[in-house]
Amino acid sequence: MAPTVVAECGEVTDLLGGGRAAGELGLNRGEFARAVQLGIVRAGPQGAAGAARYTRTELDRVRSAEGFPGVLRERVETVAGAGAAAAVLGAGPSRFTRLARCGHLVPVGYRINRYRAVVWLYLAAELRDFGAREPGMLRGSAPPGDRELIEARADLRPRKWRERHVGLLLKRTAGPWERAAVLASVLPEDDVRRAVPDAAERILLGALAPPLPFGHPQVPAAAEVAARLLRAGPPDEIDWYRTSLAFALTGARGQSKSTGERGPT
Repeated sequence: MAPTVVAECGEVTDLLGGGRAAGELGLNRGEFARAVQLGIVRAGPQGAAGAARYTRTELDRVRSAEGFPGVLRERVETVAGAGAAAAVLGAGPSRFTRLARCGHLVPVGYRINRYRAVVWLYLAAELRDFGAREPGMLRGSAPPGDRELIEARADLRPRKWRERHVGLLLKRTAGPWERAAVLASVLPEDDVRRAVPDAAERILLGALAPPLPFGHPQVPAAAEVAARLLRAGPPDEIDWYRTSLAFALTGARGQSKSTGERGPT
C-alpha cells in the first residue's frame, strides 16, 4: 500500500515511488526519469530514506493533459548517438555532429559505452523542431562562427549539457541553500574551496548536492569518464559558476540570518 501524506488543506494524498508512478503514467523507468528531469512530472515530499515520491494529484494532472499518453511519450523520447539523432533531424551524421559540436543542438543526457566513450542523448522532439525551424542549417556550407569553432576543434556539447542540466536542477530547487548547492556541484573541488572558505558551509552544500543524473554509470572506469562531464572546464565557464555561486550564497546567508532557517552552525 502506498504511503500517505496530509496536504495543507487537510486531505490525505497517496505518495507513490518512482517505479509505480512511472507505471501509472505508462512510462518506462528512463522515460519517467526524463519527465522528472524536464519538470513535466513534479516530485512530492521525499520518503524516509530521501527517495523521491509522487502524489496522485500530480499524476492525475499529468494524465489530464491533452493528448496523453502519446504527447507525453513524444516529449520524453530520446535518441542516442549521431547516427540515430541525424536520422531524426533529417541530416547526415557528419552534419549533425558539426551542429552539435558547435552548440546548435544541446544534449539532454549521456551514456558511457563499453569503450568509455560518451554517447550523447538528444530529445527527439527538439531535433524535429530544429529541422523544421532551421532547414537552411541542414544543407550548404557552415556559417563563419561555426567554421571558427571547427578550426579550433571546439566541442561545446559538454558545456551546453552542463548549462542545461544546471538550469533544470535550479528550476526544481526551492531554497537558497539548495540553489547554491546546485551551482557548487558543477565546480571543481579546488574552486569550491576558494569560493566557499567556510568549511561548515562546504559541508552543508555537499549534503544538499543534487543526485547524479539518471543513467550515470556505476562501473568505476565509466563513472570516471562521466564525472568529468559534471564539472565546468573552460576558465570562463568556471568563473561564471563561481560568480553565480557567490551571488546565491549571499542570498542564502541573508535568509539564514533573517529567518533562522537552515545554515551552517
